[in-house]
Amino acid sequence: MTDTAVLRPRDGDALRAEIRWVASTAGVPVTFGGEVHGNALLLTEFVGTRTNGLRGLSVLRTSGLGGRVMDSGRPASVTDYVNTSTITHHYDGPVSGEGLRSIVAVPVLVDRCSRAVLYAATRGGSPLGDRTADLVVQAARRLGTEFTIRDEVDRRLRLLEMTTPTAHTAPAVAEELRDIHAELRGLARSADDEDLRDRLHTVCERLTRVVVGEPVPGAPRLSRRELDVLAQIALGCTNQEAAQRLSLGQETVKSYLRNAMAKLDAHTRHEAVSAARKHGLLP
Repeated sequence: MTDTAVLRPRDGDALRAEIRWVASTAGVPVTFGGEVHGNALLLTEFVGTRTNGLRGLSVLRTSGLGGRVMDSGRPASVTDYVNTSTITHHYDGPVSGEGLRSIVAVPVLVDRCSRAVLYAATRGGSPLGDRTADLVVQAARRLGTEFTIRDEVDRRLRLLEMTTPTAHTAPAVAEELRDIHAELRGLARSADDEDLRDRLHTVCERLTRVVVGEPVPGAPRLSRRELDVLAQIALGCTNQEAAQRLSLGQETVKSYLRNAMAKLDAHTRHEAVSAARKHGLLP
């Protein structure tokens, strides 16, 4: 059965992307972060650092600013790290070595548990502004949403892996995979963040390749919206139901469906779904 590792990109890559986004959007001198493993936060991703003192540092729960944030599940900041009395000072050495003074740390929460921590910091005397803190919070929320979606995909696929495919169970497994695919497309359609939408569509494409292989050479090129609609139609949804699931107007759904049918040389909605699957465009 499908190996979930094939579908799930490295969480560290998503973490790195958000840290770089904060650095470029906020214009802050230093951003960094890492994932939580058990009771420790491992710092692995950095933008703007000058030394290797923080690289690979393991921050224990409740220790330092990051450990406090990891434990509480709430953002926190300090304006003068080494002199603040609200945190422990286990990591003053590497922080001072990097010259960091004003720091904000924000947890990435999944089901109320800290899965990672994002930081932004300055070296000068000026404290970080509210705009920077808000941007770090935005990045942490996006990352938490993405981790949540990835976890749900993995959970469903693990359930499928526990079932040995037989002549009787294979159709049920295929339908469950198609339902997962359609739900992911619906989530991508409703996501506000463009980068998150792109990542969700990438997961959809990878899921399709795992189930049916690469698209057939010369296959018609369907737009994302056309595939979104066909994925819902493949589950037996009416135009109205597809419109509700995709947050689209019913006439818009009809338009996308007509376009897809024309590209696939199909005369009915069911022929369109069948043709899309034959071309390797849908699972």
